[in-house]
Amino acid sequence: MDNHRQMRAHNQLRPGSCSSVAHPTTEPKLRSDELWFFGFALLAHAGRFFVGRKKALQGTGRHRRSLSQCHNPGMTGARVSIQTEDFDLQTEVAALRQADARVGAVCSFIGTVRDRNDGSTVASMELEHYPGMTEKAIEAMIDEAHRRFDILGARVVHRVGLLQPLDQIMMVAVISAHRGQSFQACEFLMDYLKTQAPFWKKEQTPEGARWVDARVDDDAALARWGITASNA
Repeated sequence: MDNHRQMRAHNQLRPGSCSSVAHPTTEPKLRSDELWFFGFALLAHAGRFFVGRKKALQGTGRHRRSLSQCHNPGMTGARVSIQTEDFDLQTEVAALRQADARVGAVCSFIGTVRDRNDGSTVASMELEHYPGMTEKAIEAMIDEAHRRFDILGARVVHRVGLLQPLDQIMMVAVISAHRGQSFQACEFLMDYLKTQAPFWKKEQTPEGARWVDARVDDDAALARWGITASNA
């Protein structure tokens, strides 16, 4: 995608109800409501900055002042990785935990490529994304997960490029003191990634190539977190 189109998409940020994200080659005029998550990310970041600054002055800005305590201080790697190469869950979880004795629960999810979807055989899947924007959008949702749940850290790895059936697509790992918070935060991040993260998936089937949209039932999963979407 050229810089002009990225700038136009960036300038159209607006929070609110949303629909599935259009692929730029199939719908070149990106609608502002389709990019709601960028607006959400920016507004959430700005809102937490000003609210956190006010609370810090009042002596109650716990979340913004204690990131080093809430996040694993031993974890030095990025929280989000978009990559073509495969990943190893055990290695990723070990890096996330970093021998942190506070951790009492680790919840993880791995998504893999199926050999069929919507009644058709799938020979391969190709994933595209917005470099830079995708990472920032997911980072904002990890921040939101920290705000909503009592977790110690989170890690998201998402692959792009050409993938085959049985290949790993992505993973989410969350650590916390107690299992309930890890389960909830992991589900929250998965529901976002499944429906509104800026990725585009193209499947190769016997009927030809097709872009894959989020399903309507995924909207309901996202709505339980207070985020509305319309993929109908």
